[in-house]
Amino acid sequence: MTSTSTIDPVATAGLMTREVRDGSRDGTPTKIAVARRTYSADQDDLWNALTSAERLPRWFLPVSGDLAVGGRYQFEGQAGGLVERCDAPESFAVTWEFGGQVSWVQVSLSPADDGTTLELVHEAVVDPDFWTQYGPGAVGVGWDLSLVGLGLHLATRSDNDATEFESWTLSPVGVEFVRLASTDWADAAIASGEDADRARAAGERTVAFYTTQPEA
Repeated sequence: MTSTSTIDPVATAGLMTREVRDGSRDGTPTKIAVARRTYSADQDDLWNALTSAERLPRWFLPVSGDLAVGGRYQFEGQAGGLVERCDAPESFAVTWEFGGQVSWVQVSLSPADDGTTLELVHEAVVDPDFWTQYGPGAVGVGWDLSLVGLGLHLATRSDNDATEFESWTLSPVGVEFVRLASTDWADAAIASGEDADRARAAGERTVAFYTTQPEA
């Protein structure tokens, strides 16, 4: 099993670059969160980690369904959706359906000097009140945490311990990581034209959302 004790929150948060954009789907305004990280893995290995039904549970969640184009997939206890496009080993696009909401995720891989760069683009129609409350960190920090898990798996070739990883998120080191990531998402929102005070306040609420211990 992979151990979270090796995670340096400052260094790990700094591995990701984050961007926020405005978009549109069929005339409806959307918000787009873009996360990029370079892994010390070759492109075929990273592609396999992202698309293999046997490997996805080792760092993310068990998945069922049909992962071919036109098929529907379901992550255990999480989102499901439709596989819209797959161009192995460069990119794929899926719908991301959860809680009655549909959004869109595109993942692209490209060679880098020291490995492979992953770019994840998550586009959603967002309720304005929800955006004011949490900003891009609501979805962005979730992807940050998932991509940390991917990095641990790629580095060690081991399975991640989901219970240990959840406990790490609520630990002082995990909270520091979430705060750094959320702050960077707020900065990305500000760079896209958001009001600075509102973006930073939304970032603080995102930190509380991810790091508050659930009641027993």
